[in-house]
Amino acid sequence: MDYLARLAAVVHGTRVADLSTSTIKAAKLVLLDTIGAIAAGSALAENARLAKMASQRSPHGASTLVGHVLKSDALLATLTNAAAGVALEMDEGNRLGGGHPAIHVIPGTLAVAEEMGAGGARFLESVIAGYEVGSRIGGATVARPNVHSHGTWGTISTAAAVAHLHGLPAVEIRHVINLSASMSPANTWTPALEGATIRNAYPGRSGLEGILAVDLHRAGFTALDDAPSDVYGTILADAFNPEDAVAGLGEDFRIEQNYFKLHACCRMNHPALDALTALRAEHPFAAEDVVAVHVTSVPFGLRMAATEPRSMLGAKFSIPFAVAAALVLGRTDVAAFEEPLLDDARIRAMAKRVEIAKDDLMALRRADYPTAHVRVTLRGGRVLTRSTGVVRGDAANPVPTEDVIAKFLALASGPLGARRAREVIEAVDGVDGLKDIRDLSALLAPVQI
Repeated sequence: MDYLARLAAVVHGTRVADLSTSTIKAAKLVLLDTIGAIAAGSALAENARLAKMASQRSPHGASTLVGHVLKSDALLATLTNAAAGVALEMDEGNRLGGGHPAIHVIPGTLAVAEEMGAGGARFLESVIAGYEVGSRIGGATVARPNVHSHGTWGTISTAAAVAHLHGLPAVEIRHVINLSASMSPANTWTPALEGATIRNAYPGRSGLEGILAVDLHRAGFTALDDAPSDVYGTILADAFNPEDAVAGLGEDFRIEQNYFKLHACCRMNHPALDALTALRAEHPFAAEDVVAVHVTSVPFGLRMAATEPRSMLGAKFSIPFAVAAALVLGRTDVAAFEEPLLDDARIRAMAKRVEIAKDDLMALRRADYPTAHVRVTLRGGRVLTRSTGVVRGDAANPVPTEDVIAKFLALASGPLGARRAREVIEAVDGVDGLKDIRDLSALLAPVQI
């Protein structure tokens, strides 16, 4: 059985009744965290307008536009919800590969499950299966330096999940994976680094195409026998290693090995921010005491060295801005990156004191080597240093479940209302017992007064 057949067999055979308690618990927490990221991002002006347009284009759609009292069809709901989910850089990810699998599988799976009236157990196992395939294909890929992970494996994630929702046999799921791989968008890092929000559409576009891949399969379209090797082995990546996609397959589900974002910015900022937070906890000092900050990071960090970002998204992809905001404001949540702060003289001055260097051995996937080293020079010549390994929130360096729930409430209580947000927590906790996933999705809009 080749690697694609093995992956397809896992997708086909994933059943809640056979899953461990730890896998189900992890999947529910990932679902809750992702809903929170979508709800919070839905309030941004461009996302609110996109939701309105999606509803107008498909006024009789059955799929929820999270954060709005609106619906659309599954394709446009996937586009809209996924775009909102990455807008604030609070969506989870996976250190082992695939970038951010949840935002590439949950919006499309939820939208199609709503149209079908699928049960909660079927929905949850579809999410777990789609996450597994997307993360594993991503982990087997050595993407080219300017290829952004968002959207790249999202077509496969969504297609696999939707194929499971529809109960397709393994041989057809393999075909769907190949169709969806040939539909993988080619996305670069440049928009994110320059703060262009077209980048936020990446996962929505890939999710939309993942749904279409199942439709194309049903319509009789044919596919390559090994499309991932074609797309990732020749165009989007420097290397694709199929054997890596199935290494350890069946031992643990990847959704148990994810990370939750505790800073509202690109994860490549997180190691430095963790180190800085730890330093201030051990050796309290004021921002006014800081003369210079030297950050040694992963090689890509050199591309994130802008000291005067021009947009919120650009600020989230700037190590100097993130470090400066953390020092000046004492926070790294969503509020630390809001547009008015881009012109804050204190942050701008501090950002200019942050120097970035690289260590070629540093890589966010590694757990056996530092991911950042921070050196802070204070007035009077005192120097403080700290290194970070695996960041907080990763499965290898976890935080209490209560912290993830608190993050959800902070993100979702505004758009949905505090009481509604707590109702969502209860519904997600019991999602595998819901007869109709619409009992959950009905809670993802604010209460009408």
